[in-house]
Amino acid sequence: MAITAAQVKELRDTTGAGMMDAKKALTETDGDMEAAVDWLRTKGLAKAAKKSGRTAAEGLVAVAVEGGYAVALEVNSETDFVAKNADFQKMVSDFAKAALNVSDVDALKAAEIDGKTVENILTDKIATIGENMAIRRMEHLSGKSVVTYVHNAAAPGMGKIGVLVALSAENDAFGKQVAMHVAAANPAALSEADLDAAIVDKERQVQIDIARESGKPEQVIEKMIEGRMKKYMAEVTLLNQQFVVNPDLTVAQAAEEAGVEVTGFVRLEVGEGIEKVQEDFAAEVAKAAQG
Repeated sequence: MAITAAQVKELRDTTGAGMMDAKKALTETDGDMEAAVDWLRTKGLAKAAKKSGRTAAEGLVAVAVEGGYAVALEVNSETDFVAKNADFQKMVSDFAKAALNVSDVDALKAAEIDGKTVENILTDKIATIGENMAIRRMEHLSGKSVVTYVHNAAAPGMGKIGVLVALSAENDAFGKQVAMHVAAANPAALSEADLDAAIVDKERQVQIDIARESGKPEQVIEKMIEGRMKKYMAEVTLLNQQFVVNPDLTVAQAAEEAGVEVTGFVRLEVGEGIEKVQEDFAAEVAKAAQG
């Protein structure tokens, strides 16, 4: 299949690989972007890709907590300008409080606030502000104690990144530190046991392919893979990551010193995983000028 310049650029932006290497990777994998990233990594030509997705949509993530139960809710808008609107922020805050009492987005849309359903409130706000909006996703977390944190706060309890951290006992100061760590480090899972087995298997295969490229004996390759998978787990699982507050400790070790266990976390980032169509403004103007 024909490989487009846009595909090459996307792969270069994702991996840091050179243009010709990116084009070859796409050619070798028939344009499959994820397979091309793995191909580049196998050849040692790409940085480890962080599967966080491309952030493009605007809006807010709001958090709300009641005792040992909390929710993080993402509501999208078309522009950041709307996310700074006080009426929009109040609506999102009200939605987050209502989300504490429902199980999923569909149930939230049907929930009532002051006699109106959340869905109708959202529809009215779209008509008033004149911009499309959507309740995208929500996640709950429970524990003996749940601490919340919002990064790049636009208003109290809402911002670009919302984090919930569950602890085995109350320790708000430590919980806040862990929540800030989660916001910055973006772990994929709490521990190795919580990682998707398919993701682990895929990473192992990539590391096997990389090791075999070295031409070393099979017994040496096995030890290389063991070490690299341990390093991978230390990068993507919260409990094994180096604690940002004290890099000499893992998060699990820091929790032990604080006298608690971290039992769960949630991290939502505005627009994560949504791909926004990039418009060529110059081309659009030229087209309009031609009638």
